Amino acid sequence: MQLERLQKKLGYQFANLDYLKQALTHRSAASHNNERLEFLGDSILNFAIGKALYEKFPKANEGELSRMRAALVKEHTLAIVARQFELGEYLKLGAGELKSGGHRRESILSDCVEAIIAAVYLDSGIDKAIERVYCWFQTLLTEMTPGEAPKDPKTRLQEFLQGRKMKLPEYEVIDIKGEAHNQSFKVSCKVEKLDEIFIGIGTSRRKAEQQAAEQVIKKLNIK
Repeated sequence: MQLERLQKKLGYQFANLDYLKQALTHRSAASHNNERLEFLGDSILNFAIGKALYEKFPKANEGELSRMRAALVKEHTLAIVARQFELGEYLKLGAGELKSGGHRRESILSDCVEAIIAAVYLDSGIDKAIERVYCWFQTLLTEMTPGEAPKDPKTRLQEFLQGRKMKLPEYEVIDIKGEAHNQSFKVSCKVEKLDEIFIGIGTSRRKAEQQAAEQVIKKLNIK
């Protein structure tokens, strides 16, 4: 009954409910969880949003399209979508995550959105998955305009170095700590002509890389 309510909120009825159940299962709760679905859903989401922006803004250049997509698929935005569906009420979490308020954590909520996108794809195919993404992100897409989305630290650093004919930064994961459901990544960033190695730490490799890039930006005083 509970999943019936969720499916109405999602605007999609699963033929195979097991896909939805897996998408709602965090890795802290079971070995058969939503990690792989999250990986697949991330790819589908990036394609769907990229396609929507390409069609919506025919005059926008690659950089503008990339920044708008990054703003729409980032963790905070996905968590906003998750809260619209009250996904926290449907998540299956382990005891530790339940105690620590995992059903409210943006990283868990955003991962679940990606997993549900993959679940729809496996249940009905790519067209239906893209249709759901367009529906769920319709308001956010409508509000998006070129030039408003800020550049992330990695993009800013890359553009700065390219503008000076310097090599792109080299990122490397140097340490991963914690349990599978609560990992911390340490990433190093090396930049040509700088002897210092810059370190970033985050709950994912991407976040750690962004933090390391931010350190370089501060060092180089990039505006």
